[in-house]
Amino acid sequence: MDVGPVEYVVVAFPGNRFRGEIAPELRALVANGTVRILDLTFIKKDADGVVAYIELDALDPTEASVFDDIEGEVGGLFSHEDLELIADELVPDSSAAVLLWEDTWAAGISGAVRRAGGQLVAHERIPAEAVERAYQDAA
Repeated sequence: MDVGPVEYVVVAFPGNRFRGEIAPELRALVANGTVRILDLTFIKKDADGVVAYIELDALDPTEASVFDDIEGEVGGLFSHEDLELIADELVPDSSAAVLLWEDTWAAGISGAVRRAGGQLVAHERIPAEAVERAYQDAA
């Protein structure tokens, strides 16, 4: 079985204002086979800087309900040290969703590269703002 690249994403919410708008888009990515969720953890930092780590299955049922229809193999793949490093970067009175997903859309090409004896030597995400600026500059 070919496996696509695995990435982590940290999405921060100042003021601890996570409202769930991400869930329908994440659900669509999973449903159409673009990604497979491997882990999903939440970090909350209060105004005094006290940090709480919350796995999806430990969320309040009301908060967790927005993720009910998202299939995945969510399970403690982030180490406590991983989560501490992310929490250190959060400002007080904020929260973050920390996602680990497989880019299933790239599984076929990833497998083909490995079978051909190739090696990935560079991979970097270009921020959307940089792409937008480049398009504007080119116009």
